[in-house]
Amino acid sequence: MKKAKRFLKLFLWAGGVFLLLSVIWNAYVSRSVKNLVHADISSIEDRHTGLLLGTSKYIATGKPNLYYEYRIASAAALYRTGMIDYVLVSGDNGTVYYNEPAVMLKDLVAAGVPKECIVQDFAGFRTLDSVVRSQKVFGEEKVTIISQRFHVERALFLAKHYNIAAIGFCADDVDAYYGAKTMVREHFARVKLFIDLYVLDTQPKFLGEPIEIPS
Repeated sequence: MKKAKRFLKLFLWAGGVFLLLSVIWNAYVSRSVKNLVHADISSIEDRHTGLLLGTSKYIATGKPNLYYEYRIASAAALYRTGMIDYVLVSGDNGTVYYNEPAVMLKDLVAAGVPKECIVQDFAGFRTLDSVVRSQKVFGEEKVTIISQRFHVERALFLAKHYNIAAIGFCADDVDAYYGAKTMVREHFARVKLFIDLYVLDTQPKFLGEPIEIPS
């Protein structure tokens, strides 16, 4: 019985330490890139390419995904105002039935972005893949990363680690109730970020031949 209590105390202590360190790490990620994050188009410098990070168009219930809709709207707004010349749509294309880049291309065209100004990255399985491939495959040293603030911050931290001179543009976010599950997931995604960068040195699943985005 005493051993069980000691084990429980040790478990709770270790869990508390882990939680504290993860909170500190999350705050550090946000603070280290805060000067690279923009929420107002008038405050952002123009870049050749915007990296639009993918997500599903619909949530599990079949309803539209507001994260997706706001990202599409933001990328289209950046293009219309001349802040980007091309949109690199990067997302999961894991099966023949799920193709984020193709869906994003279709909706960007519907939002007024010419098809010839959209480049598809079919191997953006994770944020790490999307960010690293923007440089190593598509040759972009300076990009504007487009997503919600929490996601932009993590992507910018990745970009800094790989010496990519990225800035971020924040799409509109959702309310706290709608996004509660996502924010919990983001907390642990940043813990995984630490492990990927400083423990495992994780690399993109695929690289392949270079693909040039027209100048």
